[in-house]
Amino acid sequence: MSNDKLTAGELCQFTGSEHWYRHGLVRDILFTDGAKYVADEGGAYWLLDEIAFAQRGDKRVAAEEFQVWKLTVKPDRTATLACGDGNGTIVFEKALDYTDFPVDSIELWFKNNTIYLPSEH
Repeated sequence: MSNDKLTAGELCQFTGSEHWYRHGLVRDILFTDGAKYVADEGGAYWLLDEIAFAQRGDKRVAAEEFQVWKLTVKPDRTATLACGDGNGTIVFEKALDYTDFPVDSIELWFKNNTIYLPSEH
């Protein structure tokens, strides 16, 4: 399964954000145009939810000022969502029994209460 719109080339075109969107449930969390594009095109608002909820529900995650979130999808459609500190230390990891996310992996960053693509940094 692949989505031509969620290629590295397509995503690297996001180099900043004209708009910031407020998360619907965790109101102090924002996300950028690029993160919204991933959620819209990949059917992945759940991914933004996972990142936002972890800020409230996991003290180790909340303690990290800068976070690197990586979703890795396996051929059997199971997946792993991991949060690292940007220096190789994983502070959160969650196994997903199933995902229909259309690409094998994606990385989102979190800093200053904002979820964004690495190219938007």
